[in-house]
Amino acid sequence: MTDLSAVLARADENMPQSLERLFDLVRIKSISTDPAYSADCRKAAEWLAAELNALGFEASVRDTTGHPMVVGHHAGSNADAPHVLFYGHYDVQPIDPIELWEDDPFDSKLKEFGNGRKVITGRGTADDKGQLLTFVEACRAYKDVHGSLPVRVTILFEGEEESGSPSLKPFLDAHAEELKADYALVCDTGMWDGETPAITASLRGLVGEEIIVKAASRDLHSGMYGGAAANPIQILSKILAGLHDENGRVTLEGFYDGVEETPSNLKASWEAMTGGDVDLLEEVGLSELSGEKGRSILELIWARPTCEFNGITGGYTGQGFKTVIAAQASAKVSCRLVGDQDPEKIRASFRAYVRSKIPADCSVEFIEHGGSPAIQLGYDSPLLTKAKTALSDEWPKPAVIVGVGGSIPIVGDFQKLLGMESLLVGFGLNDDRIHSPNEKYDLTSYHKGIRSWARILAALAKK
Repeated sequence: MTDLSAVLARADENMPQSLERLFDLVRIKSISTDPAYSADCRKAAEWLAAELNALGFEASVRDTTGHPMVVGHHAGSNADAPHVLFYGHYDVQPIDPIELWEDDPFDSKLKEFGNGRKVITGRGTADDKGQLLTFVEACRAYKDVHGSLPVRVTILFEGEEESGSPSLKPFLDAHAEELKADYALVCDTGMWDGETPAITASLRGLVGEEIIVKAASRDLHSGMYGGAAANPIQILSKILAGLHDENGRVTLEGFYDGVEETPSNLKASWEAMTGGDVDLLEEVGLSELSGEKGRSILELIWARPTCEFNGITGGYTGQGFKTVIAAQASAKVSCRLVGDQDPEKIRASFRAYVRSKIPADCSVEFIEHGGSPAIQLGYDSPLLTKAKTALSDEWPKPAVIVGVGGSIPIVGDFQKLLGMESLLVGFGLNDDRIHSPNEKYDLTSYHKGIRSWARILAALAKK
């Protein structure tokens, strides 16, 4: 039996106790957004610190201005192996509406889910207590067999992820040297399907802008001023319409600076993962792709930048009809960024374009609504390659490389504040009902998630 196979066998043997530990953690009502559960959040932090200490970590509960962090360190057995920072969060969403739950949300249990599937029920099982424990239990199996870990490990468990992480950035700033590692491991994502593991290699960035176009000093009667006075709604409509050309590309100067083409082999794998663009759109009642022409739906939402209109107001919007020329009109616009696009350059280009379309006797105001760059793990990264091989060895189907159309703030924080790339591997499924009543986590996700992390740790230890 090889070193790894012995660890995997131990993870299998430990499953009954591993399940009981997850049940115990889920029973702690660590709802971070409700002050009534502050004591429960601390209880969850203390529970995790105790578990880590029992495994030989030097772990402690660290106070913040909000709920506490848990930090643990383990030296590992190989000084030449990489140092990893594993992140997870122990806080959970509220359980409302309670009447829609089939079982007590904090009395976790194993349950049949149909077609022979077994699931672990309860709030936080998939988001994120079950996920974070897959890593802890993989460490346990290693410690049981070898007495140590194959790499140096730092663990950071947060208690405010579900309430905006207000304490996280200050904590990272204050403890940057302690927490800095070669790279971060994040287990708060999901699988492509029940048999296909996934690694998230890209997250799109964001630029948010609100524009307010002003013309006359007051609303005007359209019969008395129509055709003569500037109409902010018309001006705004022309501005928005001009942001895309006939092929769906964004027209802002320099918008595509830093955007590279997706590797052809990756595009081919994405196209093979779906039943077709129309199939995915039909789920939301649509039948035709929008955006850039000649791109598949997964490339559009994972690897291409966008400029979307999220809200527009102006004039009379109440019941009935009012013949008025509004004094002002406004729109909220967001750009999703990829590659090396610079959020501030995109913002400056957007504002310059808008100003160029404003008549001389009108004005425009801008309100900034955040900005962050995209996150991209190199498709040829050794980290990604090792993890992909490890996952493919565990699951029925080979691991796939995916993107996320939105952002995961912690990944940006790790890159910006600690200078670390993040490997995002999770075992959640689309039907886990996170944030909703009857949240669950598949028993297979938990069991093979533990085995998967054991394989990844072994792979990372190899040169």
